[in-house]
Amino acid sequence: MSPAVRAARIQRELEAIKPDCQHQVTTCEEIPDRRDVILVIKDLQTLLFPCFFKVSSSYDDPPGEPFERAEETLTRMIKLALPFAKTPDERDPATLTAAFMELLPRIKKQLVGDANAIYQGDPAANSCEEVLICYPGFYAISIHRFAHELYRMNIPIIPRIMSEYAHTQTGIDIHPGATIGERFCIDHGTGTVIGETARIGNNVKLYQGVTLGAKSFALDEQGNPIKGIKRHPDIGDRVVVYANAVILGGDTVIGSDSVIGGSVWLTNSVPEGSVIYYDSQASVKQR
Repeated sequence: MSPAVRAARIQRELEAIKPDCQHQVTTCEEIPDRRDVILVIKDLQTLLFPCFFKVSSSYDDPPGEPFERAEETLTRMIKLALPFAKTPDERDPATLTAAFMELLPRIKKQLVGDANAIYQGDPAANSCEEVLICYPGFYAISIHRFAHELYRMNIPIIPRIMSEYAHTQTGIDIHPGATIGERFCIDHGTGTVIGETARIGNNVKLYQGVTLGAKSFALDEQGNPIKGIKRHPDIGDRVVVYANAVILGGDTVIGSDSVIGGSVWLTNSVPEGSVIYYDSQASVKQR
């Protein structure tokens, strides 16, 4: 068998295998391009923090101003994403993009607060500039603030591309649906996981390896996970959660001003002002 015949046979076999998806894609032009979404992220970061962020030279510095470029690219990506909505979505992509761009001043105010919280909360941070340039926690939350607003606008796919890009770059996995308050600090951050329905208050600090996850998945009559229900915990204001703590469950509430120690496993609520820590004899203790 010649190489050409063999290649053609394999190609036919590959084309015959279809993923079990709700939307059958017929051409590559129907799918939002991850690379373009990443360029939108970089342009948005550049808009908010000039000089601290810029479009990577690996993308050959596309022409145009970041605002115009981001608006044009995001409109194009939203147009491609809307057909993937669960129900038909006839909204105008340009109108949606314009509404998102109007949110940028508020997002920047949030991110300035996040940067200050990280700087004030980490003795190793020598300046706010160092946080903006170097810190993975800030990089991840900067992308989450964009992704969350698009998620709230019910834009399919694009928010998740953004969050997974942040995940690959930092090791911090924040679902775009997670609601995060003001002055949020992730210290170190590697392995931190924040689920879709988690709600986090103001002035909260998480360390590396923290999981705000689901305790279990409710199943429908066919045995499939039920989507759209509260699965992840709520964290009150001024809470500190130390490294590798695992907090699970949609009905789990961590009261404000609490401290959750390292390696704690929690599936129940705790009142305000609690100090929870791991003890090798009693597993978890409250003080």
